Amino acid sequence: MMAFSAVTAVHRRIPKEAFYRHLTLTKVLKEKFITDVDKIFVENSLTKDNLNLTAESKIQEILLLSLFLKKREFDTKIIEAIAKQNPHKLVFLLVYEDSGQLAVWHGKLYCTEWRRSADVELEARGFSLDEIWDSFVEQIAVSEEHAKAVGELSIDERLAMQEQIIKLEKQIRKTEDAAWREQQPKKRFELYQRLQDYKNQLEELISG
Repeated sequence: MMAFSAVTAVHRRIPKEAFYRHLTLTKVLKEKFITDVDKIFVENSLTKDNLNLTAESKIQEILLLSLFLKKREFDTKIIEAIAKQNPHKLVFLLVYEDSGQLAVWHGKLYCTEWRRSADVELEARGFSLDEIWDSFVEQIAVSEEHAKAVGELSIDERLAMQEQIIKLEKQIRKTEDAAWREQQPKKRFELYQRLQDYKNQLEELISG
């Protein structure tokens, strides 16, 4: 459920040809835009005025775009190109049949898992557009698995910490697999030492 005020609703369709005409795209990406995307709508426009916010912000407007896809496995570089070349802050709702996925560009592209369209949730939290934008990034980019571990940090600090956690978790899994397969006792011991070091780093990172 999208918990936005009704006064933010736009629901205006944008012809995709007019849309990608204003983007700098490679020939390949333009073809994928045509073959992968069916329809584009501007669903909501969030501004200081229509949300009755009093606090000032660097951000002047946040737009929610719905992209109806022809296939679920599409090239995410399409989203990256739109986000990088648009002056507004954009939140994307990707729709394929009866499933949906949220995406946002914040230094890199972050996406939620696909779920039933009725179960897609996003809430505007904050007293300024800057705070609301950070809340959108948090809801989309910070996984539930890591939300508790990253704690009360700024959104950029939380995302950086999440990246470190994910990297260490991958290293732990890779080293565990290598240690399990290793036949030579000396090399296996070295791998277990490395594994324990990764686990200690992860524990220290999570516990602070």
